[in-house]
Amino acid sequence: MTANRRYQEQEIALILEQASAAQERAQDQGAIALPTTDQHGLTLQQLQEIGTDVGIAPEFVERAARAVDRGDLVPTQRRTWLGLPVGVARTIDFGRNVSDAEWDRIVVTLRETFEARGRLQRDGSFRQWTNGNLQALLEPSATGHRLRLSTRKSDVTPRVLIGAAMLLNSAVILFTGVLGPNSLTTSAMIGVAVTGVIGLASLLSVGLVLPRWARTRAAQMEHIAARTLDAPDELPGGNEPAVPDVR
Repeated sequence: MTANRRYQEQEIALILEQASAAQERAQDQGAIALPTTDQHGLTLQQLQEIGTDVGIAPEFVERAARAVDRGDLVPTQRRTWLGLPVGVARTIDFGRNVSDAEWDRIVVTLRETFEARGRLQRDGSFRQWTNGNLQALLEPSATGHRLRLSTRKSDVTPRVLIGAAMLLNSAVILFTGVLGPNSLTTSAMIGVAVTGVIGLASLLSVGLVLPRWARTRAAQMEHIAARTLDAPDELPGGNEPAVPDVR
């Protein structure tokens, strides 16, 4: 990181948010008004001055700026299918080696955040924590270690296909039954209509539940990133509450 490096608005937001969170874990922090930047952005010194104005120590701003330079604070990524979020992923590059003791504390954070015990595996220099489709993989990188967090909804495709098939089949049967030469009985029409309603309800439930699920998982991964990117001695010892459902 150089003194002449200039940060743009999105990077400024990430730096101030990360620095504030690192310094004020257990305290309420007032909203930070982001400065209006020109096309040249702001230097680290300017960011530190802004941080000082809102009560953030310069060393926390510098640490967050280094994380941005390494690419640590890239937001969580979402994988979509038919416009629906079916996967969430986050990569955390520590820029240093992670010890066994620190990995143990990361596992504590994972278990508390996701409220799951999970399974631990080790294969050479690779360490992994998994709970169903949710996984955290600690792997070597050019600068030390990186942590890959990922999860996916494996039941989305069959639920959508089955719901769409039920709805389409019911619509075709009702259409041909009403307009075709062989009309359906009242009881048959009711049965077909119920099938269509079930299919529609299945599609609606997927559309309503998935965005909420993706937001929750993204928030949990950002929480883990904020905790693990702190200095090793700031990692939790076991009393951090799980991240609640969001929005």
